[in-house]
Amino acid sequence: MVVEIDVMGRDGRTLHAYDTAGERDGGRLAVFWHHGTPNIGAPPEPLFAAAAQRGIRWVSYDRPGYGGSSPHAGRNVASAADDVARIADALAIDRFAVMGHSGGGTHGLSCGARLRERVLGVVCVSGIAPLTAEGLDWFAGMAISGEAELRAAAAGRVALERHLATSDFDPEQFTPEDLAALGDAWSWLGKVAGAAMKAGPEGHIEDELAYVAPWGFDVADIAAPVMYLHGGRDRIAPKAHAVWLASRTPTAELWLRPDDGHVSVLGSADAALDWLLANARA
Repeated sequence: MVVEIDVMGRDGRTLHAYDTAGERDGGRLAVFWHHGTPNIGAPPEPLFAAAAQRGIRWVSYDRPGYGGSSPHAGRNVASAADDVARIADALAIDRFAVMGHSGGGTHGLSCGARLRERVLGVVCVSGIAPLTAEGLDWFAGMAISGEAELRAAAAGRVALERHLATSDFDPEQFTPEDLAALGDAWSWLGKVAGAAMKAGPEGHIEDELAYVAPWGFDVADIAAPVMYLHGGRDRIAPKAHAVWLASRTPTAELWLRPDDGHVSVLGSADAALDWLLANARA
């Protein structure tokens, strides 16, 4: 069962949250799921069975501008930590782990850095590094369409809005393995992406602008164990991003899956949950 609630942010914004627990007895490990771009924040249905077997409680939320959450123009990646703290307080969750996919992995890292006393462990799947990453050729290996979108974001909101208004879905961003996963086990991603776009582009715009702006935190400040799970053939967030992030995160492990892409790497998500249970900081 998924319970949906609205939580008031510290600045009066609405945060629309999801919780699979039903009960609040603290008997399960709470894992905050951070969604990709553009998605809503519904918890990951393809992982429900694996989570139930492992005693994991999913908690998640629509990032600002998506679904039922109010826009938050000018937010940075670190803003996610403040929103998660507010939701955790509302649900009486003291300590928790974090898992995110794609842009959600990047936002999840902010919780590890900014909520050091509350976060037990972090799994970042297919995440990107900061635009200012020293020594990283940031756009190298990206699909042409993805690079164009992020370059538009770097040029500002007006340029990004113009780009999104004239661009179409590009299947070339995905490997054949990704497309197979999207047609089967992870077809759910199409559902949450469709729901996100119904509300308009604001959440998408805010996300892209946040990725290319200063994040507001440093992964070197994360104290909890971190696992970077990444596909070696990723065309959206090239593997060099994960290598860079892992090299700058003192507590990191890197799980590089050479034959996977941006989505098909989620086939290792069950194993990532096992890692999270085994390594979450007590």
